[in-house]
Amino acid sequence: MMTRKVPIIAIATAPGRAGVGVIRISGPDLSRISKALFQKVLRPREAHLLTLRDADGAAIDQLIAIHFIAPASFTGEDVLELQCHGGPQLLELVMRRCLELGGSDGLVIAEPGEFTLRAYLNDKIDLAQAEAIADLIDAQSEAAVRGAARSLQGAFSDDINSLIEEITQLRILVESTLDFPEEEIEFLENAQARERLKKVSVRLQLLREGAKQGKILRDGIQLVLVGAPNVGKSSLLNRLAGEDVAIVTPIAGTTRDRVKESISLDGVPMHIIDTAGLRDTDDVVEAKGIERSWDAIRLADLVILLKDFNLEGSPEAVEEGLLKNKILFELPPKCEVLEVINKSDLLSDGECNVEGSTLFISAKTGQGIDFLKKKILEIAGWGGSQEGAIIARRRHLDCLDRAAKHIEKSQQFATNGNISLDLFAEELRLAQDHLGQITGKLLPDDLLGKIFSQFCIGK
Repeated sequence: MMTRKVPIIAIATAPGRAGVGVIRISGPDLSRISKALFQKVLRPREAHLLTLRDADGAAIDQLIAIHFIAPASFTGEDVLELQCHGGPQLLELVMRRCLELGGSDGLVIAEPGEFTLRAYLNDKIDLAQAEAIADLIDAQSEAAVRGAARSLQGAFSDDINSLIEEITQLRILVESTLDFPEEEIEFLENAQARERLKKVSVRLQLLREGAKQGKILRDGIQLVLVGAPNVGKSSLLNRLAGEDVAIVTPIAGTTRDRVKESISLDGVPMHIIDTAGLRDTDDVVEAKGIERSWDAIRLADLVILLKDFNLEGSPEAVEEGLLKNKILFELPPKCEVLEVINKSDLLSDGECNVEGSTLFISAKTGQGIDFLKKKILEIAGWGGSQEGAIIARRRHLDCLDRAAKHIEKSQQFATNGNISLDLFAEELRLAQDHLGQITGKLLPDDLLGKIFSQFCIGK
């Protein structure tokens, strides 16, 4: 997929019935294909109302065709866009006819993400913008849509490129002085290298903080509700979701499998998983559900350990302590456990403390739920500001973190008593390389293929 130059075709609209369905063709030169389809060469960038016919001359569909001539197109190649009626079977007939008539030119069905990949390879967009296209399609909230749109317009890439340029200018100064080791200290002072490097470090830290917020907007928060049977996990899920998505009964072990619900909390996507009560059981079905509960815990961003107020000080409370230790052992890195005591409606108002280290709620009445929501966002690392947010991926965070480590090392080699311009320059280069991987300037083909294979077909 990385190197083939043949024309490609795919349905660009979602599966199912619709008023309009779009088929897109992209390739080095589509004039012969367009003439084979409609017996005429289409004027560029004009909408043509035409009829596509089968091999016997019978009409398949009356459609609108637009021919975009390279390089003025999304992919940077010739692009032929066919706007058909949106019946699934009709679109398949149009696709089949296009493949028949375009076969002599090598027309083939596109791989996932191949249109966007060609746009990237033809320098129409960089890799961060390409990823933003997929993120825009998959956005789960209004804030995520706006953040992905900003990334697609180049806001994130501009920040990265500006930082790379600053590092480049600093590298030029450093490397031009490497042949004069006796002037290292004088160079660092005259060029204000330390001050400039500090500014780079501050800007990089701001980018990292923004990217962390962007990853939360993109992926949401994986929140797992755990606890002993019948402590109110399903009731809490229903309260957070605002509807009855889980069955609630007084019978312990009612939930035998994971129940997942996605909601938006202050614009942040949240994927809540209600797990089967964690206990030892001889019930084969329940045991399978409990094992899936542990699987969910191992992938969580935040775990809420729900406890029953009625069990405080009882032998069951000791078992809850053992359960917490086991949960802590299974948690992924940086995942926290928030302990919450349910059924606060059984307490007097004077006893109910929602501001201290112990969080009391009532899943039944909603008491303390608003505070719990704020606490969830706080622990997950959400800063609360959506203005100017961009969408970021785990890959972007990794690159920014690695770049920050090399900038930190470069600062160490610029301190008095430990000055080494050779190592200073090398750490700057490594930091620059990691930042360049975000926009795709320095990325291996196998990783590119993996990134674009996650796109939908037709994009």
